Amino acid sequence: MARVAWTGALAAAFLLCAAAGVALGAKRLPIPDDLRDVVDDEEDDEWRNWGASHSRGPGRGDGPPPDLSRMDPPALQAELLRGQTGPSFGFVKLRPGTPRSREDVVGIATRWSNVLRTGSVEAKFVAVDFGTLMFTMERGRDILELKEFILSQAEAYEFKIGDQVFRRPGDPPLDQVLEKLQKEKSNKPKEEL
Repeated sequence: MARVAWTGALAAAFLLCAAAGVALGAKRLPIPDDLRDVVDDEEDDEWRNWGASHSRGPGRGDGPPPDLSRMDPPALQAELLRGQTGPSFGFVKLRPGTPRSREDVVGIATRWSNVLRTGSVEAKFVAVDFGTLMFTMERGRDILELKEFILSQAEAYEFKIGDQVFRRPGDPPLDQVLEKLQKEKSNKPKEEL
């Protein structure tokens, strides 16, 4: 048994030495010092723009400012939000008609804060009441990402920053929805309540 083990170990050592000898004896390709004729086309636009400021997009920064007088209202709102750089805060109205406990609302605020932090958007949500969250953020330039995130959440109905209110396309204003829910509630027979 020991003889078989020794033979196997000796064979493995021989193969290892032979492989190392081939690798060491292999011919190396010379790399010239003059690389002016080498074409490096492996970089993409993302690599070339790495480290550039996030606030400078196409048509921004060094060029003239956009003509705000010729913009339609949605484009104007987007341009104004894009220019937001300092701290900002706003409110999120949760979808009405869904009963929530205090723990549910706090759980939504915590979950949203944690998810956004993984995407390097530093927004903190705080429960105001059973249907409203308030958010604060240090870097206002992330407001468009925050808006996109909030409107993609099933619990959110409306996003408000300053005087601007954002909803999903096709959603009626919150006042109309609350009015409709109130009418439905008042039309139910007393025994159902």
